[in-house]
Amino acid sequence: MLLPEASLTGPIVDFCVNVINDTGLVGVFLLMGAGSACIPIPSEAVMLFAGFTVSEGHHTLLEICVAGFLGNMVGSWLTYGIGYYGRVDLMEKNKIIHVSPARLATVDGWFKRHGDITVFVCRMIPLVRAFISLPAGIAEMPFWRFTWLTALGSIPWVVGFGLLGRAVGEEWEKWREHLSILDYLVVAALIALFAYWLYKRSKREPASTSSS
Repeated sequence: MLLPEASLTGPIVDFCVNVINDTGLVGVFLLMGAGSACIPIPSEAVMLFAGFTVSEGHHTLLEICVAGFLGNMVGSWLTYGIGYYGRVDLMEKNKIIHVSPARLATVDGWFKRHGDITVFVCRMIPLVRAFISLPAGIAEMPFWRFTWLTALGSIPWVVGFGLLGRAVGEEWEKWREHLSILDYLVVAALIALFAYWLYKRSKREPASTSSS
């Protein structure tokens, strides 16, 4: 029986399979780029199927890993650029997700202290890996530092899933379904963190109001 998540992402995975079947390595590059640009493309499914094509003799492991890695980098650069050049419009002028200049300065300071390890580690976490480039750009992390940290974090992901896809062959889609539990765990962790942030914020606001 398929997991609920698998049934929801099934059409997207089918789309990825069709793109790679039709365009080969170009498809791997484009899909991995789209996934790194915050478009909901499951990069693990892309690399697992690309690894399967290696087991079938259509490509080499080096070819799919280079295509996947380059796609990752281009998509990350694009998202970083959106954050970097759209910083004011995205955070200060946006009425839906408004961040004051003072809070933005706090984020900048935090990113300067912890940004390196954050970018590196987040590139290897499902779901989060696609979005970390945006706050890195908003925090104006130096471009070349962002680039090499993203590269270091992307290589294990791309190579690991490529190797796994080659090893399991036709079983690649079952592995994708099994690995979907990681997505659930990440979503649960993000919800918990968001709830904790809301709780801390609600505790601070009455205190600031009473002091004024």
